Amino acid sequence: MELFTYYRSTSSYRVRIALALKGLDYQALPVNLLKGEQRGAEYLALNPQGRVPALRTDGGALLVQSPAIIEYLEEAFPEPALLPGDAETRARVRGVASIIGCDVHPLHNVSVLNQLRELGHDEVQVNQWIAHWIGQGLAAVERLIGDEGFCFGDWPGVADVYLIPQVHAAERFNVDLGSYPRIRRVVALAGQHPAFTQAHPARQPDTP
Repeated sequence: MELFTYYRSTSSYRVRIALALKGLDYQALPVNLLKGEQRGAEYLALNPQGRVPALRTDGGALLVQSPAIIEYLEEAFPEPALLPGDAETRARVRGVASIIGCDVHPLHNVSVLNQLRELGHDEVQVNQWIAHWIGQGLAAVERLIGDEGFCFGDWPGVADVYLIPQVHAAERFNVDLGSYPRIRRVVALAGQHPAFTQAHPARQPDTP
């Protein structure tokens, strides 16, 4: 498989974690977002939205959007499972992932931040925007995950796949994590897990 990725992209980070947790080999094909490579004709021919990640499967199909890619990996490579066996807990896991993927991350995506700047907001206001939406989302996640282990038990799953990159983004934007002891516990566990360390932005081929 081939993963079109950018080392600091939160959604690319998610997919890298999922691939690593499942022990799947892939070739990383970096797309430099700062240089605008995502808007080049070659990449747009692959992904008309011009965003990362995108995954080319072994069969040659080109998949876009991290939630769809992660669901594909779970269905195509069911072991080890990233979702629990019972429907109720699966829904709870997906709920946490959706808070991050649907409500938090899109609001501090670089395209949104650039639009705020173009509308005349200064960096103080932009940073206040980021801190507000990340803080609101993490506060909800803190109440929804468990008291032990990873987000929902002894083994990492989809909720952790979404949470760890979001925390990394929070740290990049200097969001205070002091009020989230459960989240900090999960982060500490992930820091000792080889799949999470392998997928970390600091360890990617395009890391400056």
